Amino acid sequence: MSFNKTKTIVVTFTMCSLFLGTGCLQNLASSGFPSSHNHNLKQIKSDSDGIVALKEVFDSSVEKIPTLSAVGYAVVSSQPGRTDAQKRLMAIRSARMAAMRELAEQIHGIQVDSNTTVIDLMVQNDTFRAVVKGVIRGAKTVRINPTGVDTYETVLEIDKDMMLMMLRNARRT
Repeated sequence: MSFNKTKTIVVTFTMCSLFLGTGCLQNLASSGFPSSHNHNLKQIKSDSDGIVALKEVFDSSVEKIPTLSAVGYAVVSSQPGRTDAQKRLMAIRSARMAAMRELAEQIHGIQVDSNTTVIDLMVQNDTFRAVVKGVIRGAKTVRINPTGVDTYETVLEIDKDMMLMMLRNARRT
């Protein structure tokens, strides 16, 4: 047999195997038998579910948009200041900033970095770092309450109208 004829037979056999194999794999995936390809199909399905969920958020109506609220706390005695009144005002400000950070976590998410060192199957060092970045607009102060003798609580809220405006801005970009 000539080299070209052998090459043609091998190429034809390979192409037929690919076409038949693809059809068999599709039938195997839908048959319910366990397969390593089923994991890949589940991953694709979960990725598409996430995209659908994101699209639902961007396409949501005003009735579906929640009002976000956040609570922040601060201790008066640990604040800088010369007088008790200054320390109290700084605690209120610190509690407000803690509530703002919580709103940013709810809207923009939180990035967590971690590092663990293991030597001889024993954890030697374990560190975590959390970073929150984002712009908060339109947060309204719902209440500022002293809780206990030395702590202040601040509650912030972003209403449906402000959330709708942020969604519109996000759709434009």
